[in-house]
Amino acid sequence: MGPAAEPPWLSVIIPCWEDATALATALDAFAALPDSATREIIVADASAAPTCRELARTHGVVVVGCLAPNRGAQMNAGAAQARGSLLLFHHADTQFTPAHLESLRGVLDDPAVLGGAFHRKFDARHPRLRWLEKLNRTLGAKLGGTIYGDQSFFVRREHFTRLGGFKDYPLMEDMEFSRRLRRAGGVRLLDPPIASSARRSARRGAWRTSIQNGAFILFFKLGVSPVTLHRWYYQGK
Repeated sequence: MGPAAEPPWLSVIIPCWEDATALATALDAFAALPDSATREIIVADASAAPTCRELARTHGVVVVGCLAPNRGAQMNAGAAQARGSLLLFHHADTQFTPAHLESLRGVLDDPAVLGGAFHRKFDARHPRLRWLEKLNRTLGAKLGGTIYGDQSFFVRREHFTRLGGFKDYPLMEDMEFSRRLRRAGGVRLLDPPIASSARRSARRGAWRTSIQNGAFILFFKLGVSPVTLHRWYYQGK
């Protein structure tokens, strides 16, 4: 028997639920990045149909089957299979480029950085709100604002274990995790900024989507159950 393969430096965990289109785009993007042999991709899939799992397998990535759509639980299940020194929790509809990969490589060289995410990029959905990018950077980097899941959390694996992972929340798991990550310290927000797909905004309207997201954040802060919020958010899906 030959020597054991060296663990990858990065494990990418992608939670998925009935979204083969976004998953295919994400897996193609990661496959096109340099040094693919040094990375590990894990898809934590809660889809009822086998399409997403079959797609992941054709891309040669690790597949973790989950019984129900619960993003917090799915990402924990993926992390439990991860071997990388650095974990990246990435939404399938969020863009990822070689420049983002290089920023993550830089994190490994700074032991003071335990976790974080990328700065948020405002896109064509909000042409009159681009000025908010600067404010968002200030709130995120200097004032300890909330980090959201579509900013792609990264965490050193041992630190993720110390934090106890994500709460088993089907929604708002990112806000809860952000609080604990911030409180523990060692957080950095990286460039280049990262953007997510505009599909939901295109379907429902940018302003309607923004108002709805703000309302859900408020409901969560007021104590509404993440299970209830998940049901409301995905009604009609």
